[in-house]
Amino acid sequence: MKLVLASTSPYRRELLARLGIPFEVAAPDVDESPLSGESPDETAQRLSVLKAQAVAGQYPDALIIGSDQVALLEGVQLGKPGTHEKAVAQLQAMRGKTLEFHTALTLLNARTGSLQTANVPVRLVMRNYTDAQIENYLHRDQPYNCCGSAKSESLGIALIARFETEDPNALIGLPLIKLTEMLAREGLDVLG
Repeated sequence: MKLVLASTSPYRRELLARLGIPFEVAAPDVDESPLSGESPDETAQRLSVLKAQAVAGQYPDALIIGSDQVALLEGVQLGKPGTHEKAVAQLQAMRGKTLEFHTALTLLNARTGSLQTANVPVRLVMRNYTDAQIENYLHRDQPYNCCGSAKSESLGIALIARFETEDPNALIGLPLIKLTEMLAREGLDVLG
């Protein structure tokens, strides 16, 4: 079966490419706003399912991967900063604090309607970095399209004191350990 990543994220695309299996990319048209009263893990899970379902009509015989991530700092959801000023504000607010990332994953078999979902949490502790270090980091890495304003897969790792998770890829946006398990249940062995 064809494998489709329902995401325009270059980070998710890069992670999926690590598995060495061919796949296509489709842009899901989904409103990513959280619903009133929805917890961060519920938001991430709902959006990962919606993203997979949004492209199923274009790929009726495919395995479709949907993923979404919500970051939480002291009860407030963080999004992608989009601008330098918002990234500075996010990084200042995160300094020395602990964040929760909820990375949800969905694998939809569009042919059978079978749906597998999982949420892989990440607990992230930030360093006590300075304002000058924030500016240097942002000018070098420019993580304006990253939830939480830091790319752990590049220079942003210098802002992080430690993290806890069952899959470090979940912090980047696509939990590959859980994904390989899901693919195997659908008969796709990435090592086969």
